Amino acid sequence: MTGKTVPAKEAVNANQPLLIFYIWLQVILVCMVYGPIAAYLVEAFPAKVRYTSVSLPYHIGNGVFGGLLPLIGLGLCASTGNIYAGLYYPMFVAALTFVIGMLFLKETHGTLIWGETEKAS
Repeated sequence: MTGKTVPAKEAVNANQPLLIFYIWLQVILVCMVYGPIAAYLVEAFPAKVRYTSVSLPYHIGNGVFGGLLPLIGLGLCASTGNIYAGLYYPMFVAALTFVIGMLFLKETHGTLIWGETEKAS
């Protein structure tokens, strides 16, 4: 091999406190999203099928769409030569989820979830 190797100390020139702050900020934003999602999913389904109706789509969605994100994103970048092409997949999934949600999910305001459990018994 030819070429000059750069020592590790010289190769990393990052502002570590700023990077830690950015990661902390992303964690806060994710927590702000997942709290309301959990509350909505509990209210979106009748009590009789709530556990399966919440768990199955949630885990399939996270596993399939989230798990394949690195593979599909990298594949799009490699096939197009555009470094931003990997963003098309999450943008498409988010837009599709928004449209399907707007069309098919009903408003649950005013639904008494404890009253549903008495009917299911």
